[in-house]
Amino acid sequence: MSTITDALQNRILVLDGAMGTMLQRYNFSEEDFRGERFKTYPTSLKGNNDLLSLTQPKAIAEVHRKYFEAGADIVETNTFSGTTIGMADYNMEELVYELNYESAKIAKQVANEFTRANPEQPRFVAGSIGPTNRTASLSPDVNRPEYRAVTFEDLRVAYKQQVEALLDGGVDVLLVETIFDTLNAKAALFAIDQVKEERNLDVPIMVSGTITDASGRTLSGQTVEAFLTSISHIPLLSVGFNCALGADQLQPYLQRLSHETEFYTSAHPNAGLPNAFGEYDQTPEQMQTLIENYLKDGLVNIIGGCCGTTPEHIKKIAEAAKKYKPRKIAVAV
Repeated sequence: MSTITDALQNRILVLDGAMGTMLQRYNFSEEDFRGERFKTYPTSLKGNNDLLSLTQPKAIAEVHRKYFEAGADIVETNTFSGTTIGMADYNMEELVYELNYESAKIAKQVANEFTRANPEQPRFVAGSIGPTNRTASLSPDVNRPEYRAVTFEDLRVAYKQQVEALLDGGVDVLLVETIFDTLNAKAALFAIDQVKEERNLDVPIMVSGTITDASGRTLSGQTVEAFLTSISHIPLLSVGFNCALGADQLQPYLQRLSHETEFYTSAHPNAGLPNAFGEYDQTPEQMQTLIENYLKDGLVNIIGGCCGTTPEHIKKIAEAAKKYKPRKIAVAV
């Protein structure tokens, strides 16, 4: 059976686009988010996209299917906020294991469908591990710089539960993504390491940071090189960047990362920058042109889309990716 590492040696792999952007198209109401099971739940649930894996599983499967049809090799599970920390906003901490397990199962079933139909192009599932809505490095209160809303241990415990459920659900790779604070990511990586040791298994890990503005730093102040140094003590499948910036703004940082690391590299930028209404106007054709610059320069091994991207964007990116060879790495990971 072909593994994701085998596939990476032969071609550029295509990651899916935005789950949230696609779910907005369904225009789900509060009742749709609740479904039958949570009809009388005391908290408002609209906006809890992870919950849709339980209440609207067909829609989640349909989104995965559309991305695979567009040419994606890897889809991400619908678990971006799937920790007790993220679910505390909805008083749904006790559902975390089930949310992650079911999300992974849905994605894996769809991936298996596509792999069976075309064994020459095996499809993979990445367990999406988001950054949470807390930061371990910075205080949320300017008057109390020493205060932290979350500890490393809180994060480790929360991530460990998420990782166990994603693995039980059948993911092929774990994706620690949209990292704005590397200390949060280190807690996730530590939790993954613990689970790997306890279960005596070797699951590939992708890490994707976020450069938040034109300063070229993460929110917690790290440069590209500092971010890379902070996470390179663990053998990773890939390291890359996603979110916050469009493909053109992200390119210089990706270039620096690509030249510095011996891991495979990934990028899933936004469809440009949001307009005044928070919407993304970059067309699939415009994004394809910008992404093609990455491919010409041999900067990436895995390419996809983040906020604002749709199957139409991924289709154009996949068409471009077919024409280029993957970035060469000095040492096989």
